[in-house]
Order: sequence, then C-alpha cells, then structure tokens
Amino acid sequence: MWSFLFKRLLHMIPLLLGVSLLTFLLMAMAPGDYFTALSQNPQISPETIANLKAKFHLGQPWYVQYFYWLKNILHGEFGYSMAYKIPATALIFERLWNTFLLSFFAMIIAWGIAIPLGIWAAVKKDSWADRGCSLVAFVGLSVPDVLLALLALWFAAATGWFPVGGAQSPIHDLLTPMQQFWDCAYHLILPALVLAAADLAGIMRRMRSCLLDTLRAEYVTAARARGLGEGWVIYKHALRNAINPLLTIFGYSLAALLSGAFIVENIMAWPGLGRLTIEAFFAKDSYLVVDCVVMATALLVVGNFIADLMLAWSDPRIRLK
Repeated sequence: MWSFLFKRLLHMIPLLLGVSLLTFLLMAMAPGDYFTALSQNPQISPETIANLKAKFHLGQPWYVQYFYWLKNILHGEFGYSMAYKIPATALIFERLWNTFLLSFFAMIIAWGIAIPLGIWAAVKKDSWADRGCSLVAFVGLSVPDVLLALLALWFAAATGWFPVGGAQSPIHDLLTPMQQFWDCAYHLILPALVLAAADLAGIMRRMRSCLLDTLRAEYVTAARARGLGEGWVIYKHALRNAINPLLTIFGYSLAALLSGAFIVENIMAWPGLGRLTIEAFFAKDSYLVVDCVVMATALLVVGNFIADLMLAWSDPRIRLK
C-alpha cells in the first residue's frame, strides 16, 4: 500500500508540472495582458505600468515568468492576483472550498439516488418502474447543463423558493452558527441538484446494466438453487460484483462534476473555482488562471486516486501492485 501511494504521488508531480507549463504557454500566446487595459487609463502613467510589469516579471519571456511562479509555489505561495489586489493563496482556497462543497454534495445526491434507482430498475426489468427510470435517465442525459441551469434560475426567480445566485445571504455574518449552516445549505441545494442531474442519469443506467449482467451469472443461479432468498442473492452476491465497474468510473464522475461545476458556477453565480477562473481569464490575470487550473487538476488526480483505492477495497481479486 505504501509503495502504491508513493508511486501515485510521484506520478502526480509531472502531471501537475505539465498542466501548469501548458497553461502558462497558452496564456502567453493570448493577445494582451492585465496591464493592456490599464495603459488606456490616462491617470496611470507609463512609468507606473512599467514598474508593475517589472515587479510581476511580465516584461520577460513566458518561461522566465513560469520559473518565478514555480519558485513561489515551492515556497507555498501562489503568487499575487493583479485583478483582485490580494495574495492568490487565500483567494484560491476560499473558492476551492466552495467548488469542493458543490461537487461533493452533487456527488452525494447523484450516487445516493442513482444507485437505488438503478438497482430497482434492474430488479423490476421491463416493468413500469424500469420504464420510468429509463425516462428519467433519458431526460437527464438529453438536457444540457447550460439549459438546466437557466431553467433552475428561472424557477428560483419565479417561485422565490430558492436564492438566485451567491453562496450566502447578505446578513450571513450576523446569523448564529446554526443559522449560518442552514443559510449555506439553502444556497447550495439548487446548484447541487443541477450539477447532479446529468451524472445521476449516467450512473443509474450503468448500475442497471451491470446488475442485469451479474444477475445472469452462473454463481447467482447457483445461489438461488441453494434456496437463498432473492433479496440475499441480490444484495449479498450480485450487488457487490456489479458495483465494481461503477467504482472505476468514480474518478471520471468527479471529472465530469468539476467540468460541469465550471458551467453551473458561472450561470448560477456560485463563487467557486470555475467562476474565479473565468473572471481571471477575462481580466488576463495569468498567474491566477494557472493557479486555478492546477488546483482543479489536483482535484481530478485525487478523485482518480480515491477510485483506485475503493476498487481495491471492494474487489479482493485486485491487488495494488
């Protein structure tokens, strides 16, 4: 186990370096920078802009800028956000926490609903329950995240049942700790439902398919022949083997949630990492863009790593070596 952990950590280093280097190159190829807009302001002198460029090394080649950025990262600093005028470290980790909350609760909703529905659809194959679950999956896979987020915003504005944008109310700091908790949950539920919708449909269809294949296996037939109850056969013998393929897609599910979170956050004004990345990109805040992309990549790597561990725990036939 320790050897496996060490190797995976070593694999993570070149991956993050490659992602950061490619992002830096793409940002350098984009026309203009943060100080291009400042140069249009007559109240800011060219000397001031030149001094700021020298301070942030923006007058040097992109690979020199990357070297200074990497040097700061090794010292635990993510640089300085020119657009927000604050150190990028506190800004990124605050937004990263919001994205983690959104993706985590969306994953709980998606998997917590999809697994029981997939089992129900497989056990009741070709019944009205199976057709109803298939209809839900078809709608979830067909409606784009953008349209679903816009419909959710319209629903929230029309009914007033949910807040329209934001992660907390304006009086959040004046509330008691318990009230603050419910205030955050109240703002979180609608974006999490939107983000979970498409993932829920795919997981449910995969659960149904895997369980149907497992129920036709010979060892399941043998368990029934020994007189075991149907519930015991399904949940003790068939389900654990049927769920293994789902554990392999756990990392991909997290990747889909993070990419969907970028869309949901920008449409529903959720202050997460995706919204911060878009704002930093349009502001040409290159260091902040690279920081956000690297943190999102780190989340994906961690998700795949957890998926490998869960698969090894679930299936004794799989060895980490």
